[in-house]
Amino acid sequence: MKKNKKIATYLAFALIPLSGLITDMYLPSMPQMAIQFQQPEKSIQLTLTFFLISYGISQFITGSIMDSFGRRRFILLSLLIFVFSCIIIANASSINTIYAMRILQGITTGFIVVAKRAFFVDVYTGAQQKRYLTTIAIVWSFAPIIAPFIGGYLQYYFNWKSIFYTLAIYGLVMLILEFFFTGETLVNARHFNVASIKADYREIFSDKTFTSMLCMFGLCYATAMIFSLSAPFIIEHVLHYSPVATGYASLLSGLAWLLGGLLNKALKQNTLFTKIRKANQIQIGVLLIMTVCSAFFWNIGTLILFSFLVIVASSFIYNNVFTFCIGRFPKLAGVVSGVCGGSNFVITSASSYGLIWMLRPLSQFQLGWAYLIIAVVIFFFLNVFFKKNLINQ
Repeated sequence: MKKNKKIATYLAFALIPLSGLITDMYLPSMPQMAIQFQQPEKSIQLTLTFFLISYGISQFITGSIMDSFGRRRFILLSLLIFVFSCIIIANASSINTIYAMRILQGITTGFIVVAKRAFFVDVYTGAQQKRYLTTIAIVWSFAPIIAPFIGGYLQYYFNWKSIFYTLAIYGLVMLILEFFFTGETLVNARHFNVASIKADYREIFSDKTFTSMLCMFGLCYATAMIFSLSAPFIIEHVLHYSPVATGYASLLSGLAWLLGGLLNKALKQNTLFTKIRKANQIQIGVLLIMTVCSAFFWNIGTLILFSFLVIVASSFIYNNVFTFCIGRFPKLAGVVSGVCGGSNFVITSASSYGLIWMLRPLSQFQLGWAYLIIAVVIFFFLNVFFKKNLINQ
């Protein structure tokens, strides 16, 4: 392992964006999948929801399991299952088969990504470890930017099946490289103690401020997910653009999310509560303009512009709240990381699919209302639950 340390590090960074690739690469293909399987839009959107829920739930337990039984065997097995699941999806004749494979992919991806985050803690120390851990967030954020862009072209020149074959090839290459160039990185295994794990979770979830914050950043990410789930159908079915246009729109939404994180780093002078409140107020203002304008005029340009601004504000709030939660229990950093990651995807998937199921957004006006409901709920959390706790942070 020591002689392959550099290669193993590159491989870890190559697998960190896996969840983003799996969720975003096939977004431009959703309308065509709906046609081929003769399913309504919400049935195809559910393939993403199933992945997000299983991916989120798996993160609650994968860290504890791998801290006790090691990383390598779970990574190799998960990659192997991932490859076969992609091939099965590409050859599926039933939407239920895709649902089952997406749940399986969510679980295996949870093992892979959590293990690769832990890799940098296992192998590196001090300033070098801190630098790599900071880089993880940047590397991950590129997946939602490039994945739909690549997927749009694959759909345009081939079909939706080519996307899952591409993911299978990617997984197979990673599996081979992992087998030959990486080893077990866990040095000191912990005794798997269910009672101790339960006590840790009880302490975390008894903190009402922390649990409320979990809801908030899950809702923030749901804003971006609502765009990802709705935009392909609005752009391709309603506005009659190609999947390539969907890819470019998704690329811009990824850039918006990245920009929100960069703005958070740049604006350090205000208190946490002040920063979040201002971002939320701007977000609500943009959404009011978005919904009013859509009653008179809207097109692909206005749809993307308003969504871009809303996602920037959501990302800004998300990064502030997520950082607050991660540092809430320093002595339980590993468990908290899993809770934050898992809760994020569970809340995101439940709220985004729930709003899409209720509103079925196929226009700028309906999409604006979905965004506005989330922004108002965040406003409620801020001003009812958090003001006293965050005002001095």
